Order: sequence, then structure tokens, then C-alpha cells
Amino acid sequence: MKVDYIIKDAWVYQTFRQCFEKREVAVSGERILAVSPKFAGACDRIIDGSGMYLIPGLIDIHMHIESSMTYPKEFSRLALQHGTTTVVADAHEIANVFGMEGICSFMDQETEMDIFYAIPSSVPATSWELETPGAAIGEEETRQLLEDDRVLCLGEVMNFRDLVPEEPDGLISKPDAALAHKADTKTLRLIRMCRSRRGRDIRIEGHCPKITGMDLNRFIFAGVDADHTQQTPESVLEKSDLGMFLELQRKSLTPEVVEAVCSHRLYENVALITDDTMPDQLLEGQLNRILLAAVQAGMPVEKAIYCATYTPARRMHLDDRGMIGPGKLADFLLLQDLDTFRPAAVVKSGRLVSGSWWMAGSAGKAAEQADPKEEEPSAVSTVCSSRFAADTIFPPHFYHSVHCRGAVASDFILTAGKACTSVLANVIRIGTFGTATELVRRRIPVRNGVICWQEAGLCLAVIFERHGRNGNIAAGLVEGAFQKPGAAATTWSHDSHNLLVLGNSPEDMVIAQNRVIALQGGYVVAAEGAVAAEALLQVGGIINDGPLEKLAKDLGRVRGAMAALGYENNNEIMSMSTLALPVSPALKLTDYGLLDVKTQKKVALIAEECLDV
Repeated sequence: MKVDYIIKDAWVYQTFRQCFEKREVAVSGERILAVSPKFAGACDRIIDGSGMYLIPGLIDIHMHIESSMTYPKEFSRLALQHGTTTVVADAHEIANVFGMEGICSFMDQETEMDIFYAIPSSVPATSWELETPGAAIGEEETRQLLEDDRVLCLGEVMNFRDLVPEEPDGLISKPDAALAHKADTKTLRLIRMCRSRRGRDIRIEGHCPKITGMDLNRFIFAGVDADHTQQTPESVLEKSDLGMFLELQRKSLTPEVVEAVCSHRLYENVALITDDTMPDQLLEGQLNRILLAAVQAGMPVEKAIYCATYTPARRMHLDDRGMIGPGKLADFLLLQDLDTFRPAAVVKSGRLVSGSWWMAGSAGKAAEQADPKEEEPSAVSTVCSSRFAADTIFPPHFYHSVHCRGAVASDFILTAGKACTSVLANVIRIGTFGTATELVRRRIPVRNGVICWQEAGLCLAVIFERHGRNGNIAAGLVEGAFQKPGAAATTWSHDSHNLLVLGNSPEDMVIAQNRVIALQGGYVVAAEGAVAAEALLQVGGIINDGPLEKLAKDLGRVRGAMAALGYENNNEIMSMSTLALPVSPALKLTDYGLLDVKTQKKVALIAEECLDV
């Protein structure tokens, strides 16, 4: 068999012993031919790997390309540079806007990176009675997607109440009755459809933050056996003991959580994932940043590599990658050190795709990049095919998807239901870290029937349904957002992506909301009667079809403008955008109003019984 090149004297990662040893790696075509202390075959191209560490390509099995506000081909270009060679993408953001057409618009794109897909399980995230998306994914769409070999799993199951009955006694004492109680829910039908798929083991991914005890048992009993949400040491042990696979994103990688993983040697049950990588963050790194964070939090470097390569591959049955071995895909990185995880070279399917370091042995000359191989007809079955001109990235109507009226000042005036001097309001309180919120009650003065929310030091969040379905407008009060007068508006609001405006200055709220409509999607910050920063997301209101470098700069200005107005959070943009995410604890806002995430019941903005007469 022809050997294209041999890498000599590199420190090669030994997956099953989680250590490094000097080896020679021979590559033939897109696969690894041999790994040996001394390769016996002949080859004209010898690459000197002295002093370098050779590890498998990184595999991110839970992520959303739309969180980078870009499209698959552009994401592939950037993420490959950071060493991620395979992802499993859950395209539920574009699906919430355009449904099956949105998913196909992603799957149609050719990329150097291997992109596999999850079936969006929760589009909408809750139900049409609680929020308004632009489209839905149901049984027929799921059936179609299961025909595509690139589909590996059912994406994060988020609708807790669709699986867990409200009667706590039904969980253990009457499991059959509990199942019957929920037998006809959409989510359970999708799970059964995936689990009964003959010849394929379709994984069922979950989203279960702060779910514990009997509720967690019931969630797993329904078929969901993975979770990617924020963990604590206690949840790591409880979920692992119950057989749940853990996917640790950045906010879970605290020293305490990592200690729980390490002290109990749970590496076989853990994968490192990104979930969401903002555009400005993607310029700096992708899964390699999570790997570094795990090491900095106390995970041994060899174990962290294992959890970013082999365990994710095994979880998704990607048996042809995740380790350096004969017959495996030649997806690997060359690192100059194990301190930064910035690749000196990235090889995908045997070809150099990124990196300036690629030297040829004793001659000291740069080795030529492996010749492109002629594309063979794909053996992958697909349900998607190109539906628009080859010289465009998306269909024309994807660029005209914001269908709501412009705001006026009266949209941001709250009135009391009856004569009173104050009201007790249910308020969303945000924190300085992460996206979780909590419900707090605040006494707010009322004058001439108008609720003086600004005087109480609060911000107002208003959602405008923008898919042209019902014209809903709903409001909620927010504590812990802007401290100075100003506002921000966006169509990038998880998951239904209606138009969300947040602020404490009605004048600036009108400016920001109207500007987002004019852009046909994006992020806008307004202050002192003018636009302070903006980022264009003209595709479905969630994606920019230009170079990520420019988008990242614009988004950096948006982030800076929000911080300048006193918005304090480790990720201002994500914190605001998830105020509309009704499956993330604890109190959120949809176009139908405030929603208690756990019970999936509506919450009144004003507690009427607490009005002062």
C-alpha cells in the first residue's frame, strides 16, 4: 500500500493508556496506515515531529453552529484552525426560524470539517401555546432526517413537562401509569421513533438543568441518557450513578466539578463540549479552549485529551476516529506544547488544512501539502438537496424574515389593572455568571395608573413576535441588567428568535427595536438617543453570511456597549438572548408572557392580590 508520508519522532498520544510515547505514524490517503516505534516501509516524504505532541482531532458532539452566528462552511474554516475536525451540530436555531428548509440549508453545504447532525427535538422548545416559533419539527420531519446517515442523535430534549408527569407518586410506585399519562406527547413519540430505528443506535441527548431526585429518574426512564447543562459536584455524581452521560461545557468546568470527575475517575462517562461559541470567541479557539479550561481547573492533561477525542467519538458511535491507530481517519493535531493547545498543524483526512509548521526531516524544507484526492461519490444517504442558486449561500427569503411592526414609546408603558399606589411584581433576576435566572418579587410604585418600573431601578424586556404569525407582544421586568440609561434589541433570542428588546430608556428601546427591523436581524445597542453599536444578522435574524472576522469585531462593540451601560455578566450577549429561553431556569419570557420553566405554567407580571388600594 502506498505511503503518502511518515511523521517521525513525535510524542504520540496513546488513547487507552492516556499517555504519550515516541512513535512513527504512517499515513496512506485519508487514513492512518501504521503506528510503530519504527516504521519498516519506504516513503519519500518524511516529516520530522521531534519535540511535537501528536493527538487525535478534537470531536465536539454537542454544539450549535448558529451560536457562532455564521454558516457551516465559514464555521468549518475557523474551527479547523483550532483543531476541531468533527462536530455533531444541533441546528435547532435555524430550524426554529425555517424548519426543515433551514436544516437542509445547513446540510447542503460542503465543508472540510466533518459535520454530523442531531435531529432538533424541541422546535418549538415548549409548545405553540407557550411561544411562537417560525416553524416546527415533528414526526414526519424526524422520520425524514432518520434516513440520512449523517444524523447521529435526537438533539437535546428540553421539554421537561413533556416527559415527567406532575404527579410525583407516579414516578416510582406507578411507572406504567406515568408512561400512559404522557404516552401521546410529541417528545415521547420522537424518542420512541429514534430508539426503534432498525440498524442504527440513535443517541438521545438531554437538557435537564437542576433536575434531580425522582424527576431525574423519570427523565432517564423516558430514554434521555445525556446532559450538557451546567453541573455541580452533586449533579455529576447523581447523574453518573444513574447512567447519564455528561457533556461538560465551559461553565461546568469549575475546580469543584473537575475534582468530582477526577476523584471518582469518571472519564469514561464524560466528554468536553462547547455547546455555544460566540463569534469573537471562535476567532480565539473552539473545543481546544474547553480542553485548556478543563486542565486549568485541575483535570490531568492526558485525561482531558481523552475526553475531547475518544469518549465523544464512542458516545456517537464514530468508530473510525478519536484515536491514533491503523485504519482510523488521519485526523490529528501537532502541538508544540501542552500548555496552550494551539495547534502548530491540523490534518484532516490525511491533508494539511491549517498550520505553518510542517517540516521535512533533515532537509529542513517545507513539505508539500498532500495532493487533493478526487472526490468519490458519497455513500451517505441524504434527504436534503440544493434548492437555490449555486452562487448564493441561502435562499432569498432567508434574508427577509423579520415581520413585525416598529415599536413606539407606548409599547413600554405598563399600567396597573385597577386603582392602586403600588404593585408587587414578579421580576426576572439575572446573575453575573451563566444564563440561569430566578423569580423575585419587587414592590413598585404606581402613579396615575402607570407602573413606575424605572423608578424601581428595573429594566423592561418586551418580546415582539416577528415570524408574522400572530403579532403577540409580551413584557416582563428584569433586575440586574442595565444600570445606566440605554437599551439593546435582538432577533437572536433563544430559541424561537422573536424580537427581544431590553432597556430602561423607552426612547432608546424604540431606536434599538426599529433599527433591528431595518437590518432584518441583528443586535443593536442604543444610548443617549442614538445607536451605539450594532451587528448584522440578516439571514433568518440569527446568521451573518459574511466573514466571521468582521462580525466578531461588530459583536465585540455590541458587547462593549452593553458593558458600558452596566450589564454585568461573563457573557452579556448570551445572558440577554436567553431571557427568552423557556427551558432554562427559572423564570423566562416568551411572546405569550412570563413562564415558570419547571412547571411550564404562565406567571402573571403583576400579583394582583398584592395591589395596595
